[in-house]
Amino acid sequence: MPHHDHTADDLSVLIRCQEDHDAVVRLHSRYFPDEYGIGFAVDARADGLQAQLQAVEVWVWDDVSLPDFIAQLAAEYRGWSEERTWQTNHLSVNASFHTGGHVALTWNLRRWLTRSDSWQASITTWLEAGEQMTSLAADLREFLPIPTPLR
Repeated sequence: MPHHDHTADDLSVLIRCQEDHDAVVRLHSRYFPDEYGIGFAVDARADGLQAQLQAVEVWVWDDVSLPDFIAQLAAEYRGWSEERTWQTNHLSVNASFHTGGHVALTWNLRRWLTRSDSWQASITTWLEAGEQMTSLAADLREFLPIPTPLR
């Protein structure tokens, strides 16, 4: 019987807006629900806002991983025209390219998807299209490696 680590580790990723240093998104408390997934917590903070999701989970069968989504955006540092979106159960990230080589990443946290007493919070972090996005993709790849099922 394989052993799965359900305890959180200390690795984290901090995304700080270059325009407003008080606007921060932090991915942390990574855990492994089983051999096919990775779970983590998300904190979003800005002036007048503090939101947290305890259990965002990503799986090997998801269409695109968050690290791959960010890496794809970083590779297109000259820009793109339409907004692009990555999403999983309670978290989505909308990306848009702006003049001056900046990317706006809007992090949308949703506590419940179908309940009427749910809440939603969004925070936008502005990053440089080239080096900062490439660095974020590398940090995310370390934090969210593709799970390798045990055989």
